[in-house]
Amino acid sequence: MNSFQNAKLLRIFVGESDKIGNVNVYEKIVTIAREDKLAGATVYRGIMGFGKNSIIHTSKIFALSDDMPLVIEIVDSENKIDSFIPKVKNIFEKADNGGLITIEKAEIIYYTSSKNA
Repeated sequence: MNSFQNAKLLRIFVGESDKIGNVNVYEKIVTIAREDKLAGATVYRGIMGFGKNSIIHTSKIFALSDDMPLVIEIVDSENKIDSFIPKVKNIFEKADNGGLITIEKAEIIYYTSSKNA
């Protein structure tokens, strides 16, 4: 992937406890992204949030939730992101937990791998 091609940022919102069988949804998405040779994926854990059902999940000590909001971000070429989205939708259907997928244009300024990799 070079900095001159059209790039997209795929953002996927899931719950920390969302699973397909014994596998967490976020782990499944990141694993498939790696298998598809996408440029990279990062999972962020939110400290508070709510989704379509309006239930607030928080990390406050007196209201500790085991289902914190997670956001998975993946940046790659438009073609690779577009072909990956149906796989994410399929994961959502299998998990039957809900979620949100957003996409936006991204400009890649710099991208390289570690010299030790």
